[in-house]
Amino acid sequence: MTARDFDTIIVGSGPGGATAADELTRAGRSVVVFERGHNYLIQPARPYDLMQVFSNDELKYTIRHFLGPDPWLEPRTFRRNESDGDRILTGEVNNVPATVGGGSVHADAKLVRLREDDFRMLTELGPAEGANIADWPLTYDDLEPYYDTAERLIGVAGLAGANPFAAWRSSPYPMPPGPPMYASLLTSAAADRLGYHSYPAPTGVNSVPYDGRPACNNCGFCADFGCPIHAKGGPGPALRRALLTGRADLRADAFVSRILVRDGRATGVEWIDADGGTHVELADEVVVAAGAMETPRLLLLSGFANPNIGRNLMFHMQTFVFGEVPFRVHGHIGRSVTHVHDDHVIVDELARNAASAAGLPWLKGGVVEHCTPASVIAEAKLYPWGAEHRSHMRRSPMRDHFLGFVMQGEDLPQTRNRVDLDPSIRDFRGLPVARTTYEPHPHEIAASQYHGERLAAILTEAGAKYTIVATSPTTTGELQSAHADISVVPVSRHVAGTARMGRNPSTSVCDEWGRLWEAPNVLVADSAVFPTISGYGPTLTIVALALRNVRAFAGLDPLRAARELTGAPAVPPAGGAAN
Repeated sequence: MTARDFDTIIVGSGPGGATAADELTRAGRSVVVFERGHNYLIQPARPYDLMQVFSNDELKYTIRHFLGPDPWLEPRTFRRNESDGDRILTGEVNNVPATVGGGSVHADAKLVRLREDDFRMLTELGPAEGANIADWPLTYDDLEPYYDTAERLIGVAGLAGANPFAAWRSSPYPMPPGPPMYASLLTSAAADRLGYHSYPAPTGVNSVPYDGRPACNNCGFCADFGCPIHAKGGPGPALRRALLTGRADLRADAFVSRILVRDGRATGVEWIDADGGTHVELADEVVVAAGAMETPRLLLLSGFANPNIGRNLMFHMQTFVFGEVPFRVHGHIGRSVTHVHDDHVIVDELARNAASAAGLPWLKGGVVEHCTPASVIAEAKLYPWGAEHRSHMRRSPMRDHFLGFVMQGEDLPQTRNRVDLDPSIRDFRGLPVARTTYEPHPHEIAASQYHGERLAAILTEAGAKYTIVATSPTTTGELQSAHADISVVPVSRHVAGTARMGRNPSTSVCDEWGRLWEAPNVLVADSAVFPTISGYGPTLTIVALALRNVRAFAGLDPLRAARELTGAPAVPPAGGAAN
C-alpha cells in the first residue's frame, strides 16, 4: 500500500474545518487542511503571528473580490425550477468567501445558539405541505456541552439571561457584551415599548483582550470585511492552535477536486494546485467542510450516488425593513450589530392566526438584527448621478438617517431545492460548477409579510417618517428587482441542508454523527448536515457539531470537560470579566 503523509485530510478551513484540525491535532493526529482560496489570515511557518493584510477598504472587499471567489473565474449558476431550463443566471450566486478561514472572515460574527425546539421542528410544529421537515438526530441537551466549549474556543461576548427565549446554558459567556451602537439603542427602546424583548447580540468579537487578541476598537468595518486587528474569533485561533502542534499542514490555493474511494472507504483526495497541476494525497480519513454549496459539489464530482446529495437546500429568507429618521444615527461607528430580538421565532397565537389566513399550519420567523447601512460607496450608488448627487451624499438620507432591521427567517427544506452540477458551465479549472435550483416555500413569503409589518411598526415607533420593506429572495418572481443587489437569487450567506444527517440512509446523506453512509470514514463538518436551518445564523452550531462529531469520528471521549478539552481560558485573561 502506498504510504500516506497524514492521518486525516480536511477540505475547507472555515469554522468546521478549523475546528476539526484543532481537535484532531490535539488528539495526536496529523492533518492537512486544503483551502481553495488565498491565505490572508495566518502564516503557516509563523502561526503565532496573524497576518496584517486586512483593511477598511470597501472597494477591496465588495467590488474587487479580495476574499474571493472571483465570479468570472469560479461562477455558479442559478434557476428557480426545472421549467427555467438549465439556468437563468451565471456568475455570482451566494459566494461565501473562498479564503483561509472561510466565510467567518467576512462575517460580523453573531453567534447565537439554536433553541431546544429547533432540533425537533417536525415534532413540535408538525408538517407543512410541500416541505421536507425532519427532526435532528440529536437534541439541544446533547449539544449544549459543545456550545459551551465552542463559545470559549471562539471567544463570544454576550449576556446570559438577557434573552427570555434562549435555551438553557450551563455557564456564562466568556466575555461581557461590547459597547452598543447608538442606532441599536434607539430601535431596541422602541421594540421594548411595543412589547418585544431586545438584548445584546452574542458576538464572536472581543469586548476585552482574549486568547492573545485585542478588544474590538469599533472601527465600523465588521460585516463583509476582514478584521484588521483580529478582534474577531472564528477559525483563526483554531488554525493557529493546530499549526502550533507541529502536526498540521495548511495548503492554500489548493482545490480538492475528488475524494478517492475504494471498497466503500475513502483513501485520499485528488487536488489541483495554483498552477493547475494535479496531485494525489492519501490518508486514513477525510473531513469535508467546504460549505453547504461546495460540499455537495465535491461529493458529486467524486461519484457519490446517494440521491439526497444536494437536496433540501436552505437559505435564510431575509426580510429587510428600513426607515428614514430626521436625525443622524452614526451607523458607521461600532460593530455592525449590537442588539437583536427573538420574538419572531416564537410561533404564538397571533402567528398561527396569520398562518391560517394564508392557508398554512404555522408561521415561524427568525432572529431580528438591529442595524443601519454603513457603506459609503454602496450609498453613493443609490442616488441619481448629476448635480444633486453631492447634496444627497452630504445629507445621507439612505445611510446616516436610516434605521433598520434584518430578519433571518426560517426557510423550510424542500427536496426540489438543491445543488447539483451544471451540465455545461465550467470553472477556470475545467470542472463543472455548482448549480442552485431554488424557490421559497409559501411559508417564507407569508412569514416575511406578517413579521415585516410588525418590524415596520417598531421603526415608526422609533421616529421613522416612512418605512421600506424588501426581501431576499424577491417574492415577485422577477429575475431582478429595482435594487441591483436584490433578485430571485438569495443574498443570505447562511446556507444549509445539502448533505442532511439522520438515522435512515434512504432519507439522509450522513448518519447522526455526520459520517457519509456511502463511505463512513468521510465526515461532513459544515452546515450541509443541518436537517433544518432554524431562524439563527449557523456558525456557532457548525463549531459545536464539529466538536461533537469529530471527537466521535476520532474515537475519543465526546464529553470531556471544556477546560480539559480546549485549554481555552475558563474566564477572560487579566483585564477581562465574565458576566
